[in-house]
Amino acid sequence: MAEFKVVVADPETGETFQKEIDGQDANRFLGRDIGDEIGGDAVGLDGFTVEITGGSDETGRPMRGDVAGTRLKEMLLEGGVGYKPTRDGERKRITVRGREIADDVAQINVSVVEGDGSVADALGEGDDGDDEE
Repeated sequence: MAEFKVVVADPETGETFQKEIDGQDANRFLGRDIGDEIGGDAVGLDGFTVEITGGSDETGRPMRGDVAGTRLKEMLLEGGVGYKPTRDGERKRITVRGREIADDVAQINVSVVEGDGSVADALGEGDDGDDEE
């Protein structure tokens, strides 16, 4: 059974929220690619639409949008997802995962693209106004 940690980003406020999903909700992500949009109800955001922006597997290898499928691939990178060079011209061979979500993925990053209202309120993490002093 698939189980994922989903990191939901709200681009309007800059906040992120983590949700653990499994079962039927997790199955909605299987076979989807980076850039696909799905209904937010899979992560508890009824009435919202989210876009898959990335993720990583259980060992921390990042998913890259330019690698097809679910497989691991060694790439010689000059920068971008998975590698940040420290000086000009530096390249490094890095193992990355493909853009399709499979059981090997541990974390999925999504961003809210449509929906009315506050993402924090929809997830039940909004400020309820009870400030303690």
